[in-house]
Amino acid sequence: MEIVTQPPTVKLPEQWFTGNAWADVIQRGEEPSRLRANTVRFAPGARTAWHSHGLGQTLHVVEGIALIQCRGGGIVQAHSGDII
Repeated sequence: MEIVTQPPTVKLPEQWFTGNAWADVIQRGEEPSRLRANTVRFAPGARTAWHSHGLGQTLHVVEGIALIQCRGGGIVQAHSGDII
């Protein structure tokens, strides 16, 4: 068993986000693992810049409403408890 000390919350960079967003690392896998799990919190109206994830991404909405869009697709609303 390993108890890991929680790193401090980090304000995410302005070049990746419009508005304020913060992240807490839950897990960062060690090589050769590519696992990464973060809790990301957005201020009202904040959003990420357009980007992609070569190996995919899973989102779990914990609170509030998330507006999500894939390239060329329509905007989808996700609510607390939804996993995308």
